[in-house]
Amino acid sequence: MEVREEQLKVGYGLADCLYWNLFFVVPIVTACVGILRHSVGWMIIYLVLTALTFTVAVYRFFCTHCPHYIKGEGKVNCLFLRRVPKFFKERPGPYSFSEKLVVMISLLIWVIFPLYWLYKSVGLLVIYGVSLAVLLATIKRYECGRCVHFDCPVNSVEEEVRTSYLRKA
Repeated sequence: MEVREEQLKVGYGLADCLYWNLFFVVPIVTACVGILRHSVGWMIIYLVLTALTFTVAVYRFFCTHCPHYIKGEGKVNCLFLRRVPKFFKERPGPYSFSEKLVVMISLLIWVIFPLYWLYKSVGLLVIYGVSLAVLLATIKRYECGRCVHFDCPVNSVEEEVRTSYLRKA
């Protein structure tokens, strides 16, 4: 997908945030249903793990580098977060190896955790896998090629568009 500079996503509105969060909730609800069939306690642990993964690991180690976090006046407005207070210090620039590692390991644990229960219900396992794959593919297809977070490891904006945008910024 060829993107011009004027097509870069420099901001997100309420509709964007609702869209992406609704997309994101499908694998979470699927995992919760699969776990809940066997244990309320483990489902609560999964929800706590989800909250910790996204508020501590991702928000702290990943989001703090993003221009949407940095440019927000005390609050973040991005594709997943709308008017969420900035709790952590802004960290413009590239990610360190340890930051990438913390985010990757946290996300892998979050994805793998419900598999034990989902294997007991093949239908839910399929929904979980497909919903995660569609979420990731859709983000990669519609956001990564237009995102102004050029230090993100999965950003795919072409170099000439990137250079032109940064010259004007």
